[in-house]
Amino acid sequence: IYVAYALISCVNFCCIKLTPKEQKEEEKQTSDMVFSSNPLSLSVPDQAFDSWLRDSGYLELLDHRSSTTASAAPTTSSTSSSAANTHFFIFSSILTKIPTLLSLLTLNPFSKLTADDFSRDTPPWTSSFIGACGSYSVPSSASQARMRVHENVKRYARNYASLFILFFACTLYQIPLALFGLILSLALWDLFKFCSDKWGFDRYPTIRQVLIRISQCATAVILILLNVQMALFCALGVGYAVMILHAAFRKLTPAKQPFRKNENRR
Repeated sequence: IYVAYALISCVNFCCIKLTPKEQKEEEKQTSDMVFSSNPLSLSVPDQAFDSWLRDSGYLELLDHRSSTTASAAPTTSSTSSSAANTHFFIFSSILTKIPTLLSLLTLNPFSKLTADDFSRDTPPWTSSFIGACGSYSVPSSASQARMRVHENVKRYARNYASLFILFFACTLYQIPLALFGLILSLALWDLFKFCSDKWGFDRYPTIRQVLIRISQCATAVILILLNVQMALFCALGVGYAVMILHAAFRKLTPAKQPFRKNENRR
């Protein structure tokens, strides 16, 4: 009898239902216990966080944030208007990128370039300069394109210089007269140096200055008549176009951050 009474009491206790007021109090206690607010938590605006990333040198994180923000907007609009035409969406997305690409024509890619950028080691061509297929994306805004161009030109300055030399050599190969004119102008100045060392033009400054001006005029005539300037302009045009497109579409990769001593010491 005592055992049956105990079982009935347990069943009744388990089947007791809480009143709505008691349920609300229990949920409030649970939420307060799990999601208790932190009075020391801070909310940093996006602009302040982006400026901190830029000043601290974490440009690759800022580039990733810009790409993620830009890719989230078309996804939301495409899900809300699922009945829209796919071709119209692709055409509109291309039109939105045209102002960003046109902004590349107005910026100066060498504004932040210094002589120290050419004294560094040349980045690897395959792993760093070219990278994988996922290392390229269309910049989402003109500010992101400007940031990419300035940073990539500083990082890959030696690679771009090597590409320009390669393009100039290929152009000279395609224009044999320009190659002959370049060799002839170099031979002229080599002859002038040989004669200056042999006859001692340093003792006669006036005669030396006159011979230098004559050699400069002769070099200019040779370069113009044999289309060396055309080969130089072609190499500069192709090299500049390749540099701008690569620097704008190449995503920023993590760079080694300089070690700052006593930065967090109080």
